Amino acid sequence: MLRINVVTLFPEVFEAALAVSIPGRAAEQQLVRYRVVQLRSYTHDRHKTVDDYPYGGGAGMVLKPEPFFEAVEDLRVGPPIVLLSARGRRFTHRDAVRFAVGTELTLLCGHYKDVDQRVADGLGADSHYDGLLSPPSYTRPPSYRGMDVPAVLLSGNHEQIAGWRAAEAERLTRERRPDLWEQARRADA
Repeated sequence: MLRINVVTLFPEVFEAALAVSIPGRAAEQQLVRYRVVQLRSYTHDRHKTVDDYPYGGGAGMVLKPEPFFEAVEDLRVGPPIVLLSARGRRFTHRDAVRFAVGTELTLLCGHYKDVDQRVADGLGADSHYDGLLSPPSYTRPPSYRGMDVPAVLLSGNHEQIAGWRAAEAERLTRERRPDLWEQARRADA
């Protein structure tokens, strides 16, 4: 039986969707078991804070790394652990087959502007940035489990920060979404 773990800020959305149609029938036939986990359960302040402002400025809030790491450790899961992000690789049929034949799959669901990049870097795995994938985002703490926020984001130099973000957006798009990269190049020509 496949067990699918979903770590999210909105468990009620997943619980409802997983109880009906094909996912619901699969659970009834004991082909799959779902475990939906509230990310806020892994915070340590009275407000259950899961996000903070991005280093280097900018709009939106970034989900902190601590709750994700602690949730995965508490669930005692191994790979595959998938961080759902528009910045990631495109999900293909091959991915679906690979995950379906396994025994466990853990999905980490982001929200708000983005998820701290250290979650992707440390656990395995929003939106587009002027036609390209968005650059990595970071929030407090500046160092977590030996993974540091890039120094340029802490510098306060807005020109260097903008340059770093543009370069990272281009790099990630070239690597992960060559189709978008090609579209952006044609639009610039």
